[in-house]
Amino acid sequence: MRIMVTGVVMLFLAACEQAVPNSGVGFDEYSEFGANQAERDAQLSGIVADPSSTAISDETVVAGSEIPVASSASAPSTPPVPSTAREVHLNNPGISDEQDFSAVSSRESIESDRERLAAQGQAYQVVQPKALPQRSGSKDPSIVEFALATSNAVGQSLYRRSGLAAESRFVRNCAKYTSSDVAQIDFLASGGPERDRKGLDPDGDGFACYWDPAPFRQAVRF
Repeated sequence: MRIMVTGVVMLFLAACEQAVPNSGVGFDEYSEFGANQAERDAQLSGIVADPSSTAISDETVVAGSEIPVASSASAPSTPPVPSTAREVHLNNPGISDEQDFSAVSSRESIESDRERLAAQGQAYQVVQPKALPQRSGSKDPSIVEFALATSNAVGQSLYRRSGLAAESRFVRNCAKYTSSDVAQIDFLASGGPERDRKGLDPDGDGFACYWDPAPFRQAVRF
């Protein structure tokens, strides 16, 4: 009895189940679908699938569409380039023709180059350095003037110094300055280079805390 009831219920459910729509491609007609697809692709590309068919006309209508497709025999491979586009590109005044040998050689010569170089040589001017202006409101000595007034090299002793704890005092006091320029200014303001009250110039060359006058001397030469 239970088996009969189960069978009746299954038949009822099968009758109520909706049919699955056909996708258009079945296992039995797959080969036919492939042939139709190949023929459609051939029409889209402008190639006749069947050799026995007639030549393709100027316009081939795609199946299922109202848009005509031009055949390969009449359609050009690349779109034509308007003649005005090339003329505008070549005649553009904003583009330099200095890389065009024929254009440059038509207007330039060896003689014109010689004349242009001579004119540039006459217009060349050498600007002579001027005296450094004095700082207004500053009483600090100028390290630039001091550098230009000296000629000895770094380490060349010119002034007598005390040798008592000179190295340790030099390292300790020079560490208090933010740069060697600042140390040299304070050194000159404190009586240097003849006197070295803070031990900033233990070798007696007149230059405090590794200060070097060479950059200032070279700037004047150029």
